[in-house]
Amino acid sequence: MEKRIIECVPNFSEGRDPNVIRAITDAITLSGKAKGIRLLDVDPGEATNRTVVTFVGEPEEVVEAAFRGIRRASELIDMSKHHGAHPRMGATDVCPLVPVSGVTLEECASLARELGKRVAEELNIPVYAYEAAAFAPERKNLAVCRKGEYEGLPERMGTPEGADFGNRPFDDGVARTGATAIGARDFLIAVNFNLNTTSTRRANAIAFDVREKGRPQREGGKLTGKPLKDETGETLMIPGTLKGTKAIGWFIDEYGIAQVSMNITDTSKTSLHKAFDEVSRAARERGIRVTGTEIVGLVPKKAIVEAGKHYLRMQQRSLGIPEKEIIRIAVKSMGLDELKPFDPEEKIIEYLLEKENGGKSRLVDMTCRAFADETASESPAPGGGSISAYMGALGAALGTMVANLSAHKPGWDDQWEYFSDFAVKGRDIQERLMHLVDEDTEAFNRIMAVFSMPKSTPEEKAARAEALEAATIHAAEVPLKTMKTAFEAFDLLEAMAREGNPNSVSDVGVGALAVRSAILGAQLNVRINAAGIKDKTVAQALLDDADEIAAYASSREQGILNIVNNVID
Repeated sequence: MEKRIIECVPNFSEGRDPNVIRAITDAITLSGKAKGIRLLDVDPGEATNRTVVTFVGEPEEVVEAAFRGIRRASELIDMSKHHGAHPRMGATDVCPLVPVSGVTLEECASLARELGKRVAEELNIPVYAYEAAAFAPERKNLAVCRKGEYEGLPERMGTPEGADFGNRPFDDGVARTGATAIGARDFLIAVNFNLNTTSTRRANAIAFDVREKGRPQREGGKLTGKPLKDETGETLMIPGTLKGTKAIGWFIDEYGIAQVSMNITDTSKTSLHKAFDEVSRAARERGIRVTGTEIVGLVPKKAIVEAGKHYLRMQQRSLGIPEKEIIRIAVKSMGLDELKPFDPEEKIIEYLLEKENGGKSRLVDMTCRAFADETASESPAPGGGSISAYMGALGAALGTMVANLSAHKPGWDDQWEYFSDFAVKGRDIQERLMHLVDEDTEAFNRIMAVFSMPKSTPEEKAARAEALEAATIHAAEVPLKTMKTAFEAFDLLEAMAREGNPNSVSDVGVGALAVRSAILGAQLNVRINAAGIKDKTVAQALLDDADEIAAYASSREQGILNIVNNVID
């Protein structure tokens, strides 16, 4: 299941005093103790008197961390004494929330509005909602929200041009904190495309070919012609081919090559792989080759995985392969490791977070032997529920394997996409069942935790009984989910028995046996947990669902085995 992660990039109006900057970042991370918050970058600027901080984590934790940072900045920065080269209007000037994985831009916009309302109400700081969180179209533009900067606030506050939250006449509080813009925007990918040339001019020409802004129109269509202007005096531009991108060409002494340096500001319009392909095309037309790609900073997993799948499609190869293999295809296809090794655990945000947090100990991360030994130990978990989920995952994995083998079978090239689609579905079922391996054990542990609750008073006993009922219902719902998920694998297995590589049909049969065993095993866990549920209506509904799935499972398994045996015979 995709982890929910967002990025936050607050800009604070202090770039010269390291003690103030450290105090703000300590507030964000709780001096490094904030659960789930990873501080990625702190970039102070003396001339701008501004520090850009970047951190990531799960949405709720990030919003709380942002609030702590805004609060601390309001305590330490007096805007009435602030001077710097960068436009600004508040101690926390801007605070965008950025979706990374498992979260939409719309959800980030909603979170930004909630944060803005809280900042205004609890910290008494006026807040403008901007970009995707804006309430009015014109306020999507940060420049509109920050019009006149800090010095313009006395005229704007308390008027229709004032803040969306906490709008009031300019007073001593606003004089100190200024106003803040809180919003949501897409993730920005910073990337450099390596060229087999040392010419900055050639690199710039390629950048102008592709960037959204493009290049100026010139008299006579000649490079040396004067730029053409419209009736308002604005330079007429020939748009580039890539929407949502900014790019320039430069020469890097360290590498001895020219690069096209690009910011992809809207990944919904231009993906990383689309940018690579288009820059490569534009370079070829100028007699130049893109030799590799350099990711600056971090990148969301989605961008790399989508790239890997894109190049697999181009090769007519199945997409239903492990994620690490898809990422390896992306790395090699775009030359992400040309200048230095590309370590996914260091460059992909989701992997870095898991690594920094020490990685949650999971059963599915164990070796086969360690998992078996843990099951055999005196500990009651993992038990039958987790084992059932794992059997189902293995059954789905066998069906996926046959789909992948069929997609790559000589002479079957015209069917590669058909089998690839089945492999992708199989991978999805497998991953969900793998998640249920740990979820079943967590459900058992939740029941055990209830028994440690106090029970000295009637109130404590009632709370304990309520918690036990909820935990027991959950413990029955999890294996029922395992049954439903495993049952989905039958469609994959039947299709592979009928149409897949006949040399692997026995693997399909084993997969069907494993899936049925997973379903019947999970049913036993539904039954034993349902017996402990006090609400018998709820318990019976769970049992009825389980009985129906189990009955169908037997007939589906037998049907697949009949096909398998006919092929073998």
